[in-house]
Amino acid sequence: MAALIASLDWSRSPLGPIESWPQSLRTTVSLCLASNFPINIIWGEGHNQIYNAGYRVVCGAVHPRAMGESYRVTWASAWPAIGEPFERALAGETSYLENQRMFLERNGYPEETFFTFSLSPIRDESGKVVGLFHPVTETTATMLAERRTRALRDIADSAGQALVFDEACGLLLATLGEYAFDLPFALLYVTSPDGTEARLQGQCGVPTGAPFTPDVIPLKDTGADGTWPLARAAKSGRVEQVTDLEARFGPVVAGPYPEPLKSSFVLPVRVAGVDAPLGYLVIGVSQRLPLEGPYRAFVEMLSGAVSAALGNARAYEAERRRAEALAEIDQAKTAFFSNVSHEFRTPLTLMLGPVEDLLAGLRGALPEAAHGELRVVHRNALRLLKLVNALLDFSRIEAGRAQAHVEPTDLSALTRDVASAFRSAIERAGMRLVVDAVPLEEPVFVDREMWEKIVLNLVSNAFKFTHAGEIRVELKREERFARLSVRDTGIGIPEPELGKVFQRFHRVTEARGRTHEGSGIGLALVHDLAKLHGGSVEVESVEGQGATFTVRVPFGRAFSMGLPAPEAERPPANPIRVEAFVEEALRWSVEPSEEALPVPAAPPDTAAPVLETGPRPRILLADDNADMRDYVRRLLSQRYDVTAVANGAEALRSARESRPDLVLSDVMMPVMDGIQLVKQLRADEALRTLPVILLSARAGEEATSSGLELGADDYLTKPFGAKELLARVRTQLTMAAMRLRSAEQDAHAEQLKQHQRGLEALLGARDEFLSIASHELKTPITSLLLQLQMAERNVKPVEGRTPNPERMARALKVSLVQVDRLTRLVEDLLDVARIRTGSFELAVQEVDLTQLASDVLERLSGQLAQTGCPATLEAPPKLVWAADLRRLEQVLTNLITNAMRYAPGGPLAVRLESRGDLVRLEVRDHGPGVPESQRDSIFDRFERGIASRHAGGLGLGLFISKQIIAAHGGRISVEGPPDGGACFVVLLPRSAAHAQAPGVLTFSGVL
Repeated sequence: MAALIASLDWSRSPLGPIESWPQSLRTTVSLCLASNFPINIIWGEGHNQIYNAGYRVVCGAVHPRAMGESYRVTWASAWPAIGEPFERALAGETSYLENQRMFLERNGYPEETFFTFSLSPIRDESGKVVGLFHPVTETTATMLAERRTRALRDIADSAGQALVFDEACGLLLATLGEYAFDLPFALLYVTSPDGTEARLQGQCGVPTGAPFTPDVIPLKDTGADGTWPLARAAKSGRVEQVTDLEARFGPVVAGPYPEPLKSSFVLPVRVAGVDAPLGYLVIGVSQRLPLEGPYRAFVEMLSGAVSAALGNARAYEAERRRAEALAEIDQAKTAFFSNVSHEFRTPLTLMLGPVEDLLAGLRGALPEAAHGELRVVHRNALRLLKLVNALLDFSRIEAGRAQAHVEPTDLSALTRDVASAFRSAIERAGMRLVVDAVPLEEPVFVDREMWEKIVLNLVSNAFKFTHAGEIRVELKREERFARLSVRDTGIGIPEPELGKVFQRFHRVTEARGRTHEGSGIGLALVHDLAKLHGGSVEVESVEGQGATFTVRVPFGRAFSMGLPAPEAERPPANPIRVEAFVEEALRWSVEPSEEALPVPAAPPDTAAPVLETGPRPRILLADDNADMRDYVRRLLSQRYDVTAVANGAEALRSARESRPDLVLSDVMMPVMDGIQLVKQLRADEALRTLPVILLSARAGEEATSSGLELGADDYLTKPFGAKELLARVRTQLTMAAMRLRSAEQDAHAEQLKQHQRGLEALLGARDEFLSIASHELKTPITSLLLQLQMAERNVKPVEGRTPNPERMARALKVSLVQVDRLTRLVEDLLDVARIRTGSFELAVQEVDLTQLASDVLERLSGQLAQTGCPATLEAPPKLVWAADLRRLEQVLTNLITNAMRYAPGGPLAVRLESRGDLVRLEVRDHGPGVPESQRDSIFDRFERGIASRHAGGLGLGLFISKQIIAAHGGRISVEGPPDGGACFVVLLPRSAAHAQAPGVLTFSGVL
């Protein structure tokens, strides 16, 4: 900066040449230049500027023009903010401004900036103000960051707290309108329900009807011409910048500044878990701020804040709609239960009355068969009435129409009578019932019918989940309450389920009850009935040790002051049929008497069973309802042998012990349901083809398709007719028999095909082997004959020619090589035969592998020299290993011969090293190498077609080598070194114990 000052011609300025500057100016400029803080010196009548390097950054593009220029000229654009402080400083008053907002024309456009600065007068010796000292700090970045952070916070505080989507949109636009300096305009588009277009929800910073604010934007377009690129933002899922505003819409003027906008952004409004954007926010970029990293980061954070605010409002709105819909459904369900329950009770009454009269003999004596069938009808009608009454009570409570008509009651006697009704059922199941209901000294105000329902449901529930031990019912006084407890020694309740047992329709998953039947409202009804009495119910349980349910109802009438008096009009009677609870419990533990339940007659239009010789098909029936199980068993037993069990686990065990011809199973059962049974059967290799028919009370096409998708062969919904059941069973048995015959035929045909393929492979391999062997054996034999004939000519004297011992020796040497080759071919063929017949044996001994490798290379030295393959050996002085000497010599010979054949004229290296419990033997050449795709097949028999290697040999050397190494417990492979060639690697274990025992080698394939 000093050099720049010195280079300027100050003689043309009011300051004059530097030599003429007063000492005060020189001193001030020196202090300015020596400082790192941005400082500007304004001097003289012309207010000329002299500044340092720190102030140079403030000047931007007006440097170096500003050096020496009038302060008024350089910063004319900022004069509305700095003019008054400047004048006060000239008058002798120091001015200080903090975070002053101003617009500077320092980079070719009016830029919004913030500065903290002071203007202090500089006086000469006479006290006259001759200049101004002007230190400056730019705070633009800090002020913009604070403003943008405040904008994000305000969006979260206003729009983010809205509970209605339209309200959130309005608050969002109102908030954005308060930050027009950063966001000149904002357009909010909301995606239509079908996702094909986006509609303008609102705007700020721009007048309605502007050309760049279309009401509807199709989302199938990319937005290339005349509209915003919403589809592009939807596809990318990112903030998209739009830089061609004028080309799209013409000059875009919006916000607080008159200049047209140059750039804008499209922000997709996304909601977690939803692919398509909820909407789009289009924002303008300020004309008076540089679009740099902090600005772009603000836009990204704005996108997240808007998505969160609008997403929360939409989610809350959707949740509120769902809650309202659920409330409506719940109300409709309650009304439905109430109406249906009333409608059911009329036909049930008309059913039970005549059936009870018939069973009592009021219409005359009945045949025993009819009597047994009517008892089944009566039992199940009582069960249906019990369920209907429970639904009716439940619907009344849900609708708020249930009232307890209390009266003073001897609660001990009532509890004892109701609980004792279960004694026969509990004792017949091999358990004890203990009823300890001590007198309470005063009557308790309860609704007798409701109390009976509480006791019946608790005792019935205890019996359902208790298989051994006892059920204890106690009634005692506990301070101001009468406390009823029902304790059992059953399966107990898992701790996570304890808080849910009183929820309506809740059932503990995988509970091993006596049955899977039940509506799931019994305990919920107990909870609500106890509350109607001003009481409570709670449960304690340890899984596997039982559960205790405790009901407390208060003494006195304080809780019932608002209830109707006993003599007041009661709602329609909902009588308790204790026998319904007891009869249902009996069916959980006691099988029906076969004498009492005769075999039902076949349906009148069902053909008589065909008598066939041989065993009858066996059907495995699984159902936890004793009446249903007995009915189906008796119906099917006319034609089939039927084994009936109570759950899926027993059915699976029976099927594995003795495979049935068909499984007929209910879906909902304890221990293991029908769905799990089907999965277990399909996973068992011996049972996976077993035909399965599922029985279920779930009706409809969806239920049927889901049952078949689970792996069942057929699906029958309850109630079903006898004729339909027999037809379905007969069809599945017929289809199973047909599948069995078809499978047998397919297996026979496949067997024939396998034999044919084996024969073809055998013939093909034989032909290939004979062709190769013929060629390979003829070559050395022909060469041997020729060399012997040549030796004979050189030895036998012929007229005009003397015997040539050197030629004769050379011919004999070649003959010996061919004899050796012929011998090795024969040995290879014998080895293959030994491998094939399992007579391949090892003679393991201590072998010096270094000496072995040296001997083999010495023996093959002539062939190595003939093929131009210089060989090297890298090995320790002595390496003793347990192996078969002759067989390892054969392997090494095969590998070296292979290298000479496929890499003639190149170096060959043999390397031996010990690696812990392994020896690594390498034979490496520098030939064409082996393609990676063929490195496994190269060890197959007759493998001779390796690319880039010429054909030759029987193709047995590497195959036999692999078998020899495998017999030693080792392995052989081929690698491709980085610098080319092939490297055959043999790994041998330390101990001969790793080797396979002689005579146990087996190999697949045929020769």
